[in-house]
Amino acid sequence: MDVGSPEAFAEMGTLGVEEEFFVVDERGVPTAGSDELVYEGEPPELLEGRLDHELFKFVIETQTPKLDGPGAAPAAIRDVRAALVAYAEEHGFRIAAAGLHPGARWRQHEHAEKPRYRSQLERIQYPQHRNTTAGLHVHVGVDDPDKAVWVANRLRWHTPVMLALSANSPYWNGFDTGLASARAKIFEGLPNTGMPTAFDSYEDFQQFERRMVEYGSIDDRGELWYDVRPHSGHGSVEVRAPDAQASPEVVEAFVEYSHALVTDLAERFEDHPEPFAENGLRRELLDENKWRATRHGHDASFVARDGADTVDLGEVVDRECERLGVSGIRDVYDAESGSERQRSVLEADGERALYESLVL
Repeated sequence: MDVGSPEAFAEMGTLGVEEEFFVVDERGVPTAGSDELVYEGEPPELLEGRLDHELFKFVIETQTPKLDGPGAAPAAIRDVRAALVAYAEEHGFRIAAAGLHPGARWRQHEHAEKPRYRSQLERIQYPQHRNTTAGLHVHVGVDDPDKAVWVANRLRWHTPVMLALSANSPYWNGFDTGLASARAKIFEGLPNTGMPTAFDSYEDFQQFERRMVEYGSIDDRGELWYDVRPHSGHGSVEVRAPDAQASPEVVEAFVEYSHALVTDLAERFEDHPEPFAENGLRRELLDENKWRATRHGHDASFVARDGADTVDLGEVVDRECERLGVSGIRDVYDAESGSERQRSVLEADGERALYESLVL
């Protein structure tokens, strides 16, 4: 049975970054290229064992090595991207990034042949057939399984904040959805996605994970695709909320913020007298916050943690930067959002310029 173990949670503060990208041609249009890059080519040493494709043959994923902390992240992120771009160019491809590629038409693209994805297509059907999404996933190591679940519970309020800041997918299947992150809604068509419930302990989470595999709902633990989850294989809390990004600076900002959030919460767990007694807002209000992020991006406001009022994204960013000593998310918020930028490029310069703006 492909489930994890509490023993995996052994290190605090380590980092791993997974990025999903689009393989595109010389015009910036998505093209099936992952077979050549993943199976038929010889990736550079840095990508060896850290390069895979996703559901569609034009979507590819990279992983950084395990890092000791956030200080090593910027160089690792840029080195992996540079290696991927150079490797793709050797095979006549380019690499682009966004939550959804505006030029992708899901009916026209090939799905991967990998048995895992063929199983998902058969089991899930239409929602998975159209899943052309690409995201950013940040793993932060946690040294205790109960602590990891407690941290993940409390991170749920912050995942809509990350989605709003990262919103970078206004277009899907050739039209403007009116959303800041259409990726969030397309991906939520799959089972086991979106805002998770709170778990009472690691044992509670593990029981759920095992039952999902035993009952045939999922093939392995990796198919629990929630916006945040304890990763019982890597021994981490995995943040999965943000859209993919072309800019490495934006990725670095989310890595910095995710690491700061997890480590801050982990320190608070140590002194919490009843660690699972209170889990904040009920899930329906957390879902409302995610909808606000999905629809409005940088213009979103959220139901506050105490449920007594709402708070604008800018206020959250100010508070978090001061509280955690981070600065990257302030730069992201002050800049034009990815979804706004895509719309302005298309309006000013046309489709070809839009595609080019997403190329690394």
